[in-house]
Amino acid sequence: MEEMTPKKRRSALPWIILLGVVAAFLAIGCSWLYGLWNEQKEANAELTELAELDKQEMEDQYRQFDIQYGELQRQIRNDSLLQLVDKERERTQQLLKELEQTKATDAREITRLKKEITSLRAVLQSYIVQVDSLNRANANLRAENTEIKQQITEVTQQAAQVSAERNVLRDKVDRAAQLDATGFWVTAQNKRGKNAQKAKDVKRFSFGFTIVKNVTAQNGQRIVYARIIKPDNSVYKPQGTFDYEGTSVEYSEKKYIEYDGEEQHITMYSDVDEFLDAGTYRLFVFADKQMIGQASFSLK
Repeated sequence: MEEMTPKKRRSALPWIILLGVVAAFLAIGCSWLYGLWNEQKEANAELTELAELDKQEMEDQYRQFDIQYGELQRQIRNDSLLQLVDKERERTQQLLKELEQTKATDAREITRLKKEITSLRAVLQSYIVQVDSLNRANANLRAENTEIKQQITEVTQQAAQVSAERNVLRDKVDRAAQLDATGFWVTAQNKRGKNAQKAKDVKRFSFGFTIVKNVTAQNGQRIVYARIIKPDNSVYKPQGTFDYEGTSVEYSEKKYIEYDGEEQHITMYSDVDEFLDAGTYRLFVFADKQMIGQASFSLK
């Protein structure tokens, strides 16, 4: 085998380096793609679990209707009314069967069967009113059926538990989809754009932060609100209000952003057109009706 000469070794060295660099980039790219796939997988799993709980709650409602129709059938002595109730109970049982055979992720079919619940509830209520009217005319038909009531109670309690679990999961999904921010900074500038230490010299506030990456957050336009609190606890330069935890809150500045799920650096400005006191100022930033961060700064 021919031994490589120094000249040949020197000519092969760039190719070895290039292959090493390419291999390193491929490894980094694969790691990033795996992390993104794993985040999306976790988000999809939570949404699927939420859909399953939603479907189970619907099934419980259909079963409640079926039990209530069974109770009505035991109380009715009018043949024509009994036939109508029998028909509606069969329809309820058929819809329940369709729901049980439907996948929780089949949004179109789930939506159709959810709309049927409203119709079934209205029809059932009308029959309950009719039967109650007949029962008032016949005291013998007002006897309570303890077993049926117990069944209704158990199904109702089960439905309430499923609803509570669904709400907890929905809150978890909602929180995961909310924007979050880090790296808050604030500077006070004079009329030449330089940093100002004294309140009387400040002509503009400049502040910013970084919205972190969130693959579960919905993409699209967002409104970011900045609320600056002066040393006397009043709002600096109020421009309007926004909703926060059911209350109208004043803001100092707002900015429209286009969020695409990736990390995004945001900078905001506020021209000073009022007298400023010396002391500590506090900055609070909000988006999607949630506070996403805060910072503070002092002026002499």
